[in-house]
Amino acid sequence: MSHVSELIATDIEAYLAQHERKELLRLLTCGSVDDGKSTLIGRLLYDSKMIYEDQLAAIRSDSVRVGTTGTDFDPALLTDGLKAEREQGITIDVAYRYFSTAKRKFIIADTPGHEQYTRNMVTGASTCDLAIILIDARHGVLTQTKRHSFIASLLGIKHVIVAVNKMDLMEFDEEVFEGIKRDYAAFSAKLDIDDVRFIPMSALDGDNVVDRSERMPWYAGATLMHFLENIHIASDRNLIDLRFPVQYVNRPSADFRGFCGAVASGVVRKGDEVMVLPSRKKSRVERIVSFDGDMDEAFAPLSVTLTLEDEIDVSRGDMIVHPANVPQSSQRFDAMVVWMAEDPLAQGKQYRIKHASKSMFGSVSAIRYRMDVNTLHRLDASTLKLNEIGRCEISLNQAVAFDSYKRNRGTGSFVIIDRLTNGTVGAGMILDRSAGEGEGDHWDRAPASDLLRAEPAAVSADERAERYGQRPVTILLTGLTGSGKTTLARALERRLFEMGRACVVLDGQTLRLGINRDLGFSAVDRSENLRRGAEVAKLLNDAGLICICAFVAPSEEARRRAKEVVGADRFLVAHLSAPLEVCRGRDAAGLYAAADGDELANIPGVSFAYDEPEAADLVLATDSVPVDECVERLVAALHSRGLSGDVSYG
Repeated sequence: MSHVSELIATDIEAYLAQHERKELLRLLTCGSVDDGKSTLIGRLLYDSKMIYEDQLAAIRSDSVRVGTTGTDFDPALLTDGLKAEREQGITIDVAYRYFSTAKRKFIIADTPGHEQYTRNMVTGASTCDLAIILIDARHGVLTQTKRHSFIASLLGIKHVIVAVNKMDLMEFDEEVFEGIKRDYAAFSAKLDIDDVRFIPMSALDGDNVVDRSERMPWYAGATLMHFLENIHIASDRNLIDLRFPVQYVNRPSADFRGFCGAVASGVVRKGDEVMVLPSRKKSRVERIVSFDGDMDEAFAPLSVTLTLEDEIDVSRGDMIVHPANVPQSSQRFDAMVVWMAEDPLAQGKQYRIKHASKSMFGSVSAIRYRMDVNTLHRLDASTLKLNEIGRCEISLNQAVAFDSYKRNRGTGSFVIIDRLTNGTVGAGMILDRSAGEGEGDHWDRAPASDLLRAEPAAVSADERAERYGQRPVTILLTGLTGSGKTTLARALERRLFEMGRACVVLDGQTLRLGINRDLGFSAVDRSENLRRGAEVAKLLNDAGLICICAFVAPSEEARRRAKEVVGADRFLVAHLSAPLEVCRGRDAAGLYAAADGDELANIPGVSFAYDEPEAADLVLATDSVPVDECVERLVAALHSRGLSGDVSYG
C-alpha cells in the first residue's frame, strides 16, 4: 500500500519520474471535538507503512506519558505535535502530513474541532479537494459537524467522505450507522456538495481505514484508503476559463520580457490570442517558458513565464485571458466573508484587499446577513465577530477582474488585511449575482437594456408648483417599530390637506401588502423595501406632490441611498427617537415579545442594531412630545428649509 517500488533498487531516476507524475490529492479531516480526526490520520499512516521507526518509537514513548487510548500506541500524537495539544488531547493548529501510495500523492490537513478555531479549519480547507468529516457513532450529527460541513460546502469542496467513527463502542451496530447516515443526508441536502460517501469505521483499531473490517460484514462498501486512491478529481479543475494573474515582470536583459505567474485556471497554448486586463490590449503568446524549457501549452496549476508577440504594457496585478472568455470587472461585488480577527469587522473601514496577484484598498460597504452555520438560518447583523461568516458587499478603490468562487477558486477568492497590523483578518469567496439567490443589492443595478430612455415631462416643475401652490418634498419618518411613524404620517397628511396641499403617505407596512409583498425582513429586503419606496416617492415628487414616507429604515447607508434617489434638495429625515422600552409598551401586535422568544427574527433593536441617523433634519421625541406638536414642528421645518418656494406651508 505504501510507495515502496522495485524501481528504487533498479532505476532510481525512473522511480522519481514515476513519483513525480502521480496525481496529488489534498484532503482534510474535520468534525467535532474528540471525533477522532488525528487518530484517523495516525492510523492511516501507520497501516500504510508511512511512519519511520524513530517516529514510531517517539510516539510509543509519548503514548505512555500523554496518550489517551490506554495503550502503548496513540495514533493521534503523530499530528498533535504542539505541547498544548498533547496536554489537552485536542487539535489547536492545522497539522499537515504528506504521504504517497503506488497510485497517488497526498497532503492531509488535520484541522481543529473546537468552534473557537474555526478560522484554522477554514485555512486548512481552502486548498483541499476532499474532506473527511468524522462523526462519533455515540453522539451522531452534532452542531460542529454541521458547521464544518457548511464551511466545506462554502469553500467549494466537491467530495466529502463521512466517516462514522468509534463503531467499536457501539458494538458495530448497523442501525446506528444507518441512522447517522440518514440524519447527515437530510442536512447535507441543503448544501452544495456534489459527492458524499459514508464509511463505518474504528480509527483506533483500523477497521475500514486501510484494510476491510471483519467485524462489520454488513458493510459492502470500500475502505477509506480505496476511496482516497480512486476518487475522481481530474474533472474538478476548471480547464475552460484561462486566468493568468501576472505576479512578476521578468526583464533579465533587453532581449527578453516575460510575465511570470501561476495558471489559475484554463489552458494557454503557444500562438493563442490573449487579452490583458484591465487595459484590454490584445496580442498572441510567443513562448511559454518553464524551468525545464519551453512548452507548447500550460494549464492550472503550473507556474510559467509567458512572452507576447507585441510590446504591450503588462504589470504585476494584471490578468491575461482569452478575448472571448473574459471575467467580470467591477469595483463592487458580493462575497461570503469569514472573519478571522479578534476585533470585529467595521463597516466602512478601509482594509487592504489581496485578490490573486493584485493588491488594493477597499471596505465592507454593507453586511447583507450573518449566517448561523449551525442552523443555516440567515440573521441580520451590523458586524462580524471572530469566526463568524456573513454575506457582505465589498467596495474597492479600483476595478478588479474576478469570477465567482464556485466557478474559479483562484480568481473568486480574496483576503482582507488590516492596514495597521498587516495581519490577515478575513477571507472572502465571491458570489455570482446572476446565478445567485436573487437578492442582491438593487441600488446600483443598471437597467435591463441600454436602449431604455426616460422621456421628458410635458409639464415643467414650475408649472406644477404654480398649479398646486407648493414645492414637492419627501419627508422620511424613521424610527423603531412602535415609535409612532404611521400615526404621525397620517396626522401630518391631514394637517397639510387642510392647508390645501396635495400630499400622499407611503407607509412601509402598506407597501409590503402590495408591490413589496415579495420582500421579507432581512437586511437586504429592508433595504430593497426602502429603495422601492424612494423610487415611488421620486415619481410623486416629479408629479408635484408632497410625499410622507413612514419606514423603519434601520440602515444609515440605505437612508443615504434613498436621499440620492429622491434628490438631496427635496429630502428631509425626521428621526422619531422614542426609546426601545416605550416602543415595546406600544407594541400591540406582540412583535418584540415574539423576537425575545426567538419566534420572530429581524426586529431592529432586538435582533440587530438600529442605526440612528447621523444628521437628521429633525429629531422628534415621540415618547414625550404630543402628536400635534410633532406635526407643527414638521411643518415649521418645511418652512424653514424654504422647500415651499414662494408658497408658505403655514
